[in-house]
Amino acid sequence: MIDLYTWTTPNGRKISILLEELGLEYSVHSINITEGEQNTEEFLKISPNNKIPAIVDHDTGITLMESGAIMLYLAEKSGKFLPTSVKERWEVTEWLMWQMGGLGPMLGQVHHFTKFNPGKAPYAQDRYLTEAMRIYDVLDKRLEGQNYIVGNEYSIADMAIWPWVSRFEWQTIDLDKFPNVKRWYKSIAARPAVQKGYHVPKFTQDIPVPA
Repeated sequence: MIDLYTWTTPNGRKISILLEELGLEYSVHSINITEGEQNTEEFLKISPNNKIPAIVDHDTGITLMESGAIMLYLAEKSGKFLPTSVKERWEVTEWLMWQMGGLGPMLGQVHHFTKFNPGKAPYAQDRYLTEAMRIYDVLDKRLEGQNYIVGNEYSIADMAIWPWVSRFEWQTIDLDKFPNVKRWYKSIAARPAVQKGYHVPKFTQDIPVPA
């Protein structure tokens, strides 16, 4: 049994989607970050950086924070969604790191300055929107001629990136400008495990799907 500590954010959804795809048994613990529940003494024992998501795997006794580390752990443990060939395994790892170091942090800043504080910091808003467009262009080029981030095999790289793209409306991104991303996004949105994992720990809205 795995305990998942999470909230309705892209990083949280990465893990619930993966758990659903793997078919692993897990128990959900909501950590409402809008009310400061990530700062409780109990949660800090599990996630010292007071961030969601985090897991406790009671089968192995392993406790992990940081979504990328959790994804690598669960994929390796289950033997799924992480290629066995050296080349493809490192490509998946490469794009997982790209999400963690670039796409996630940059789009997160777009949410702050464009979604929640429009017009308050024009320089920051322009900077991060410009970077968001560049990142989407990188992703669109990567997906040209292939179904998934790494060739034609669905992997944890796709599961890591997809929840951030699912907030394209927050980012004022027109997916019609990035046809490869749009095709990829819609195909993943149709997966039953993604539809279920998206609504963990609770329903907030239907998955945004462009026409």
